[in-house]
Amino acid sequence: MAGDGGEGGNNLEFTPTWVVAVVCSVIVAASFAAERFLHYGGKFLKKKNQKPLYEALLKIKEELMLLGFISLLLTVTQNGIIKICVPESWNHHMLPCSLQDKEEAQSTKVTSHFQTFFSFSDIPTTVRHLLVETNSGDQQQTSVGKLGHCARKGKVPLLSVEALHHLHIFIFVLAIVHVAFCVLTVIFGGLKIRQWKHWEDSILNENKGTQPGLGSTVTHVQQHAFIQDRFTGFGKDSAVLGWVKSFFKQFYGSVTKLDYETLRLGFIMTHCRGNPKFNFHKYMIRALEDDFKKVVGISWYLWIFVVIFLLLNVNGWHTYFWISFIPLILLLAVGTKLEHVIIQLAHEVAEKHSAIEGELVVQPRDDHFWFNRPHIVLFLIHLILFQNAFEIAFFFWILFTYGFDSCIMGRVRYIVPRLVIGVFIQVLCSYSTLPLYAIVTQMGTHFKKAIFDEQVQARLVGWAQKAKKKGLKGENGQSVQGGSHDGAGIQLGSVFRRASAPEDNVVVPRNEGHE
Repeated sequence: MAGDGGEGGNNLEFTPTWVVAVVCSVIVAASFAAERFLHYGGKFLKKKNQKPLYEALLKIKEELMLLGFISLLLTVTQNGIIKICVPESWNHHMLPCSLQDKEEAQSTKVTSHFQTFFSFSDIPTTVRHLLVETNSGDQQQTSVGKLGHCARKGKVPLLSVEALHHLHIFIFVLAIVHVAFCVLTVIFGGLKIRQWKHWEDSILNENKGTQPGLGSTVTHVQQHAFIQDRFTGFGKDSAVLGWVKSFFKQFYGSVTKLDYETLRLGFIMTHCRGNPKFNFHKYMIRALEDDFKKVVGISWYLWIFVVIFLLLNVNGWHTYFWISFIPLILLLAVGTKLEHVIIQLAHEVAEKHSAIEGELVVQPRDDHFWFNRPHIVLFLIHLILFQNAFEIAFFFWILFTYGFDSCIMGRVRYIVPRLVIGVFIQVLCSYSTLPLYAIVTQMGTHFKKAIFDEQVQARLVGWAQKAKKKGLKGENGQSVQGGSHDGAGIQLGSVFRRASAPEDNVVVPRNEGHE
């Protein structure tokens, strides 16, 4: 390998030391700069008391560490992988590009070579080139021993060094694009959600000194603006009309001020009736930031999707064109479902009451969500963002690695729709689906732990641990089975309900008689 010249170059034995030192210095400097950037970013988030975002940053560090391990693993096992030999016929099946494309590319290269060769005006020079190339061809034929480990056996490597290198780059690009897309989605979605803050401020000013949801006035349900906007009538036709309306509603005015006021009131009257000054907007932002750390990571099942996508990238199937519709369909389904939850809340009130005393209050319940599990929506958003990032990352990887005209890139009529769908998903998810998720998922039976500030969370965890330890022992110091666990759970649940008035007036549990 040493001193073989050409594109292979020399190894470190015959490489100038100043080249090695310069390249090493640049790589180390760039690595330290990235590490310091993440370090000071974490300190800034901790200083601003942004614990969820800080944990998301730690998740990004974990992904980078995983990428570093993958890089090390590929480098260490590279020599072993290229020595795995397989029959050449095995490489003729399930190719991203057809063998005909490979032959055409080689013939084009040879044709351009001869065109350049015969365009020389200096004929003696051309003859000398011909002699040199003929001589080198003879040398290649006589040096069969230098063809490689697999070539000597009449086989081919399972994966070449160049292919390993390109695969390594693709994994890195995929992770970076996924993290970048998640950050952009949360930033733009968060900007829209923060625009709702003036709604929260106006509601707090209007309700200053009054108890929300109560009053002597009678509200006619059918005449309420929220019901008129969301209610679609009775019967089977109304159900179909409700889904159709939900589908189109996600594209314009997905959340109005009236929706915000009604859902906010339903949450407060259900979970923190004793705290009329509860800042629902601030809680919603904290809950979204808490969920962001789950979305930014690449879970194990997402890597399985990567392997499946790479497997199905077969010539003529146009797999990535069809795969691009999966996140689009899922995103439209999620947006439609979230809008339909609001319609269901309106239907529930309209079908039960014709008139109510006080303000109109919706009842949050898990029954409105798929399989009674609101967190499924977060899983789907995670999957949507990853699949969209995969599509965009694959496009740019092919573009900068093989070029736009590469056969693996596909035809233009398949490339343009993929890019348009990717941009559409990113915009719709940022400005519609994510804000919908932030407010509608609060309409479940249970509230999220972000309802407590950090100090209350720490005290509740400490209290629960002490209560659990003391509950496991009876009066005689013997272990109590069955009922003690349930009793401790009931006590903890009551404490959470009592403490569900954070922000201004938080009820902090005390270890009564247990200190």
